[in-house]
Amino acid sequence: MSRVTSRTTPRPLGLGTPAQIAAVLALLAVGAVLALTVNGYWVFVLANVALLAIVGIGLNVLLGLSGQVSFGHVGFYAIGAYTVAILTTKAGWSLWAAWPVAALLGGLAGALLALPALRVKGPYLAMITIAFGFIVEHGIVEAGALTGGQNGIMGLAAPSLGFAQGERAVALLAIATLGVALAGYAWLSRGTWGAGLRAVRDAETAAESIGLNPLFIKTVAFAVSAALAAAAGALFAPLSGFVTPHTFGFLQSILFVLVVMLGGAGSVAGPLVGAVVVGLLPELLSGLEEYRLLFFGALLLVVLWAAPDGVTGGLRRLRERLWPLAPPPAGCGEAALGLHARERAGLQARGITMQFGGVRAVGDLSLRAEAGRVTSLIGPNGAGKSTALNVLGGFYLPTAGAFALGARELAGQSAVRIARAGVARTYQTSQLFGSLSVLDNVVLAMGRGRLGPLLGAARRLAPEYTTRARELLAFCGYTGSPHAKAADLPHVDRRLVEVARALATDPDALLLDEPAAGLSREDKEQLGALLRRIADAGVAVLLVEHDMALVMGISDHVVVLDAGERLASGTPAEVQADPAVQAAYLGEGLDAGDATKARVPVNSEEALGVGALVAGHGAEPVLHGIDLRVRRGEAVALLGANGAGKSTLMKAIAGLHRPVRGGIHLDGVALHGLGAEQVVARGVVLVPEGRQVFPELSVLDNIRLGAFLRPEDREARVEEQLERFPRLRERLHQRAGLLSGGEQQMLAIARALMSRPQVLLLDEPSLGLAPKVIAELFAALDRLRREGLTLLLVDQMAGLALALADRAYVMEGGRIVAQGTAAEIAADGALAAAYLGEQAVAPAPAAHAA
Repeated sequence: MSRVTSRTTPRPLGLGTPAQIAAVLALLAVGAVLALTVNGYWVFVLANVALLAIVGIGLNVLLGLSGQVSFGHVGFYAIGAYTVAILTTKAGWSLWAAWPVAALLGGLAGALLALPALRVKGPYLAMITIAFGFIVEHGIVEAGALTGGQNGIMGLAAPSLGFAQGERAVALLAIATLGVALAGYAWLSRGTWGAGLRAVRDAETAAESIGLNPLFIKTVAFAVSAALAAAAGALFAPLSGFVTPHTFGFLQSILFVLVVMLGGAGSVAGPLVGAVVVGLLPELLSGLEEYRLLFFGALLLVVLWAAPDGVTGGLRRLRERLWPLAPPPAGCGEAALGLHARERAGLQARGITMQFGGVRAVGDLSLRAEAGRVTSLIGPNGAGKSTALNVLGGFYLPTAGAFALGARELAGQSAVRIARAGVARTYQTSQLFGSLSVLDNVVLAMGRGRLGPLLGAARRLAPEYTTRARELLAFCGYTGSPHAKAADLPHVDRRLVEVARALATDPDALLLDEPAAGLSREDKEQLGALLRRIADAGVAVLLVEHDMALVMGISDHVVVLDAGERLASGTPAEVQADPAVQAAYLGEGLDAGDATKARVPVNSEEALGVGALVAGHGAEPVLHGIDLRVRRGEAVALLGANGAGKSTLMKAIAGLHRPVRGGIHLDGVALHGLGAEQVVARGVVLVPEGRQVFPELSVLDNIRLGAFLRPEDREARVEEQLERFPRLRERLHQRAGLLSGGEQQMLAIARALMSRPQVLLLDEPSLGLAPKVIAELFAALDRLRREGLTLLLVDQMAGLALALADRAYVMEGGRIVAQGTAAEIAADGALAAAYLGEQAVAPAPAAHAA
């Protein structure tokens, strides 16, 4: 089941290889010698390079480890400088006493700024840090009585080291501090805290699910980074002999960030290399006079273009290309000993309700996931399964109700606390810590959020942890290298490692959200066996899954949701035979009336053809040799359970997903090599799942954009769509994002019709809509059918889709398992089997389709 993919051996953990340590020590020794021998000007330049590197190392903790961006570090630099200036000139302190106080104040300021700042991300975080830098600069000006205002503080004395005085002493102190900072960063980066910082950067939600507190971790990173910037600023004050507010402008913050980006974010030596380039290169180009900054900027652009991950990253790639490392051995090398034997608690939910505004996603749900049993939560799209799992995992605060793990009440607690209590989970889309190795992903979870000392590595490197992690990986069936980078794993291995990471927390309950999505049938069978082993070890397994063969094969108990409400529960056989469950999955049935009779003659001309189509999202294909044809003027339904490959097929036809093999033709013209916009120009238009209207634009602008490729008669066609969907006329100038779900679906169809499609593809048009709105929507689609538009429809409401369609195809596991007229498919047991498993062969009860 597992695949071996890693091509590089793991990087050594520690301060670096002996050669790297020797190179850094030699560089620092050269700097110290130069500080004692060169003239005063170059001593000043050399000291500034060291100070730049110290601030860069601090910023590297943010940029390189936690992924946070700060353009306000000049504020911490200024805090350090002014603290030393004030304490040494006005309080009579020595530099040796004032320096640690400056670093401490900088760290505290960083922690205080982080608390509000880290609740936002991306450009908003950058803007807050920029504002902080300006606040510090202008605050210094306003506090003139203490800081000297615009004039600053003059006459700062440099320390004496006995064998070096003045600027030389400061330069030596800066170089020594740089050496300590480099060693500290190396210890931090290779330790458990470094792994925790990268985990929060790579997948913050997944970090919470193993007990890590992202806000606390990032706050510590901000404080450490700010303390280093303040420590560097504290040395800048005696180096320059005076401090003024304008010394600490915004441009200085840009240089600090440039040091990290140019040298290589995340690498130990990156800030040192960046500081040497940024600090020395302008001085070496000083002979070019007014052109030196121009040349400096051009050289920086060239370096960043040639090595986007910095100089050290470019050198590393070059080394790997010239001297490739041997691939690591496959296999974890440990016996699959399984989980720790102990008594575990079950998970009980009582009356959970979850509302988003006026939408009730889950209503009064009660269930029990007992220890040692597999409990499955199933239901059609939009039934509220993932919402229920997010409530139980602490990612949503329930509107009402409670849940508990054994006797411990958990409702209202955060995801971090729930994870530490013993509830682990996996996700629909696997969320591994991509920059960490497979082994580190699992080891990091063992502490349930406890990282140990800031510069410690015992929790990451101790043999008892690594041995246990290998055992868990083997237990889950992973046979690849434990040192492989998680980001490089194939899909199936990502699933296995994610389960092993969840088990590393030694949970009482394990929540799994569609773990079989994208797996081959063989891999699903092995996943089912793994989940059964986990339950047999005493863990309460709560599974949300759409693969009914897997669910019915391993479950002890099944709970069915429909529109957020509990519809049925019982053993797999009881649930499969329940008429209400079949109706929920298949929708209303059909009578034998005219609605089931094909309108289009069987010898009608083919409009859209798909032949031997193979497509996928990774190593395993999702579609396996799909053959499908849609005749001109025909409505065809594409049916099957979630994960059958329907949406992948629709995206492949629409040009949004490039197939691996096979062909797609419209009127005999190949579409499979065209981009999405070219496919639309040919006349095949997709109305995507989830509507995907442009929320900030008005309804009218959304409709007009549909005519982008065919602008002729645009306003007449707008009027035609408003006649077709009268509700849209009433909301013509409202923002599309304010429309209801049904109105957005109507808008999406109107927008698609503006391009005058030959074939209209509809992916789950009824998803999340109220029954009355669904009836109105399908009446509009029926009018389109009667007007002769060619339709290919995917919808969870199989009965409604069949009532609209002339013919239908049933998909299962990426293959067509049945095809025929709507009446033939409605009577075929293959449809019920595709949705509910092999035992569900009886079609849903007949009812008249409106």
